Amino acid sequence: MGTASFSFSGILVGYSMHDILEQIMDLPPFVVDIIRLSIWLFLLMLLFTPLERLFALRPQKIFRKSFFVDLGYFFLNGLLPKFLLVFPAAAIAWVMHRLVPGAVHHWTASLPLGARLAAALVVGEVGFYWGHRWTHEIPLLWRFHSIHHAPEEIDWLVSSHAHPFDFVFVRLCGIVPLYAVGLAQPVAGMQLDAAPLFFLLVGSMWGFFIHANLRWRFGWLSLLVATPAFHHWHHTNDEHVDKNYASMLPIMDILFGSWYMPRKQWPPVYGIKTPMPPGLLAQTVHPFLPQEEKVD
Repeated sequence: MGTASFSFSGILVGYSMHDILEQIMDLPPFVVDIIRLSIWLFLLMLLFTPLERLFALRPQKIFRKSFFVDLGYFFLNGLLPKFLLVFPAAAIAWVMHRLVPGAVHHWTASLPLGARLAAALVVGEVGFYWGHRWTHEIPLLWRFHSIHHAPEEIDWLVSSHAHPFDFVFVRLCGIVPLYAVGLAQPVAGMQLDAAPLFFLLVGSMWGFFIHANLRWRFGWLSLLVATPAFHHWHHTNDEHVDKNYASMLPIMDILFGSWYMPRKQWPPVYGIKTPMPPGLLAQTVHPFLPQEEKVD
């Protein structure tokens, strides 16, 4: 079946879903990725758009300022990072396989799948926390990470608003501890490492939630899981900057002294204190240009 044979007209003449999927998978990988991302985007919009209308923290247009820039980042960071990750991830796996004692690998491999995946969330979150924190504390890394903090209006799509290099660095920091403790290895019947994939998938989906324009706080549960209230304070542009680095588990910030969660208040303003160009291309190039120092 050739690529040219794919046609959406097949839907109109009674093709089965299996036939349609076969034709999609026969397309070039890049096109398949675009279709996959478009489906994810549709599902995310279907979920968050009504939620942000019903439980909005702030009145905000759907097509707000920088919406289409964020849309560009959604596709850019859905396509490019997997190519940027493949070689460093393989190098990390190779090094850790030789450094970590075989007994550790055998022990973690013997754990039930559920226990391994739960451990992956905790261990990966430790690495993510410090990788994220370093992007705020190390000026060179902040050049890239500041792009994520530039938006002055926050909703679910801002989760994708990040430079690809920043996107890759923080995720690598989350993956390294998984290899270091032997959690990142294929399990029976799987060709891929389940733990890193699970950590990255859950982290990505939770990222959309905590950026959402929702007034949800969750009471005492906010000590256990990250909420929009928790993460919105991470994006504040007032005297409380550089707090709440965790993506899913606030206990990391509590343990390492970066937790901030007032009971009723919300951030008065978002963004950064230094200028950021408005366009996708200009922002992608921006970290490589002379920079103003970060202002606290």
